Amino acid sequence: MEILNLISLISAALTLIYGFLVLNFIRGWHNLVYFRPQKSDPQTKVSIIVAARDEEANIAKTIDDLIAQQYPKALTEIIIIDDHSTDRTSEIVLSYADRNVKLIKLNEDRALNSYKKKAIQTAIGSCSGDLIITTDADCRMGSAWLATIVNLYEQKNYKMISSPVAYFQEKSFFERLQSLEFLYLIGLGASTIGNKQPSTCNGANLAYEKITFYEVGGFQGIDDLASGDDELLLHKIAAKYPDQIGFLKNREAIVYTHAKETLSAFIQQRKRWASKSTRYKNKAIIVLGVLIWIFNLTILANFITGLFIPGFLAITFYQLLVKMVLETLFLWDVTGFAKRRSLLILIPVLNVLHVLYMVYIGIAGNSGKYNWKGRMVR
Repeated sequence: MEILNLISLISAALTLIYGFLVLNFIRGWHNLVYFRPQKSDPQTKVSIIVAARDEEANIAKTIDDLIAQQYPKALTEIIIIDDHSTDRTSEIVLSYADRNVKLIKLNEDRALNSYKKKAIQTAIGSCSGDLIITTDADCRMGSAWLATIVNLYEQKNYKMISSPVAYFQEKSFFERLQSLEFLYLIGLGASTIGNKQPSTCNGANLAYEKITFYEVGGFQGIDDLASGDDELLLHKIAAKYPDQIGFLKNREAIVYTHAKETLSAFIQQRKRWASKSTRYKNKAIIVLGVLIWIFNLTILANFITGLFIPGFLAITFYQLLVKMVLETLFLWDVTGFAKRRSLLILIPVLNVLHVLYMVYIGIAGNSGKYNWKGRMVR
């Protein structure tokens, strides 16, 4: 009985800590004011950079969306870097040469662990824009996307702007679960920026000054890691300019992409994302991640113990209940922003699966290799 009481106290303490963290996320999200662009003539020369590898099925749609942007063509540069594709990606990009779309073919004969960082850095080295905007070769965006980003940049003079990403066109229950979980991640990153403690962002919709990129040494020091062209760069810029990181809270700025079709592809993606945590220099972010992982671990441990000692099942139930209520409150705001509030019906299922996922990824993402674009990297 004493052991049960001790475990109950520890679990309650961790649940309270997690509750405090989620409430802090909610506060951070509300700290972000919905951005309303001002009418003005843009002055900023922009370079949109897209790293592509074997994207013949998607690249044309992405380029079409980029060309259709309601932004002065004279101030827009579109650069696609072909990362050793084995399909028709380069051929498709070349067909847009007369529409101000530039192709750079990455010609790296030595093995790298981070081809994407090499691709982006190569493009930045030859681009003419003052503001770099990265997106992915399978993304879609509305015609006001670029103008909205630049409007915020010219109003606030941020060194880096993180903008929202969402999944769309889900074809299965599994993909809809991913959509809800992904909105949680996007909301979490936005809320930490709202709290002036930036922790995460997504390279599918990221803008930063070219001069600032070079000021912080670009990808130097993080170029041996396959992932982190977004998040680890954010940390470098935030360390130098802590108050000059912004999140663009505007629906016109949302970039849309697709969820993973299979569990295997999803796991490989999340292992890649989690691998970045080994290189965090901000101890507060590391502590945040560890606390969330331990909280989820205790839920799983209490459930397994509860199969033999029934009293532990009650502890598991209350932990899951608190987790579900708080995350629903947070996601109510975030899904409302993305106009995907119907996904909230999936929270009970996601809540349980998320515990297993968090415990597994926390271990797997920080050990061993994973598959990315047909390459085994770490």
